[in-house]
Amino acid sequence: MQVGGIQIPDEFYTILAYVTTYSYLYKLAGSIFIFFVFWGFKNLFTNYIFHFILNLIHRNKVNPENSFLMAISNPSKNMIVLVGVYLALQNCLPGTFNSLLSSLFRSGIIILFASAIYGLISYYAENQEEINRIFNREIDRILIPFLSKVLKFIVLALSFVTIASTWGYDVNGFIAGLGLGGLAFALAAKDLLANIFSGIIIITDKPFSIGDWVKTSEIEGTIEDINFRSTKIRAFDQALVTVPNSKLVNDPIINFTKRSMRRITFQIGVVYSTPSYKLKVCIAEIEKILRVHPNIDQKTIFVKFDAFGDSALQLFLYFFTTTIVWEEYLNIKQDINLKIMEVLENEGVSIAFPSTSVYVETPVQYHTLEK
Repeated sequence: MQVGGIQIPDEFYTILAYVTTYSYLYKLAGSIFIFFVFWGFKNLFTNYIFHFILNLIHRNKVNPENSFLMAISNPSKNMIVLVGVYLALQNCLPGTFNSLLSSLFRSGIIILFASAIYGLISYYAENQEEINRIFNREIDRILIPFLSKVLKFIVLALSFVTIASTWGYDVNGFIAGLGLGGLAFALAAKDLLANIFSGIIIITDKPFSIGDWVKTSEIEGTIEDINFRSTKIRAFDQALVTVPNSKLVNDPIINFTKRSMRRITFQIGVVYSTPSYKLKVCIAEIEKILRVHPNIDQKTIFVKFDAFGDSALQLFLYFFTTTIVWEEYLNIKQDINLKIMEVLENEGVSIAFPSTSVYVETPVQYHTLEK
């Protein structure tokens, strides 16, 4: 049939006749009612479900104001509205649309579900203290952003594959292509991946943290930054050294910051003319100084007459300070050294220095030349 010169298919009039029947108008009214019921009660339904979950959370002593429920509130409400839209359309549309409606509904559910998980990941990535409380341990601040990005990518990839499968697309070839592409990338970026995995090992194993004083076979300094490719170390001459993580993982690392104490050990050489009784007094007085010092660990203190040196009697000292702070360590060491000097001065004992004595067997004859 033509209207105003425009050809209108006969099916249009068939559909128009169908939708203007009383039975269809009743269905349409019912669909509108269903939609507005779900729309109007979405907050009530969501709050009821959240209230039930909050009761469970209260039993586990988790603060609901900081809970993940706030991150999934909107996706949950939209999911309820989507259910209402699906039921309303299914009620008023002919059965030939059921397959299309079902695919659209499943796709919408997948998108909203993925959105909720995505929001949860973002929420916990921004609220590290909640993750620490859940796992009852301190999670590294560098690891969380990395895991967040990985999990978000996985959520998006799975959502895409699932939706494509819902619409009847064969995703096996796509997955196989991802596998081959991943293999090619792994071969091309072998060193990069080695550094990334080494970075993960460093972050999870925690042989050192930012601010630690470390020493490797080639560099000594303070850790300034740790990322997934390299670690930056500030050397004591203030040069910034960037070390690939794969090298650090395979290299012995001394972490001086992890010490609970700092060792002091040295030798004092006194002159050979020192009587033995004075040497005993000096040893006892020096050990007494260490025993009463508030910043010296009392578990390990050694003050011993160690050896007969080439030009001195050697006293051996070995003890630990209770601090690992460099400046405090130097102040303690200085204080001990000054007190040792006072002991030696009070006892009249001289500190030896390298010297050589020459003994002449035959006296030298001096002749006076007469003019």
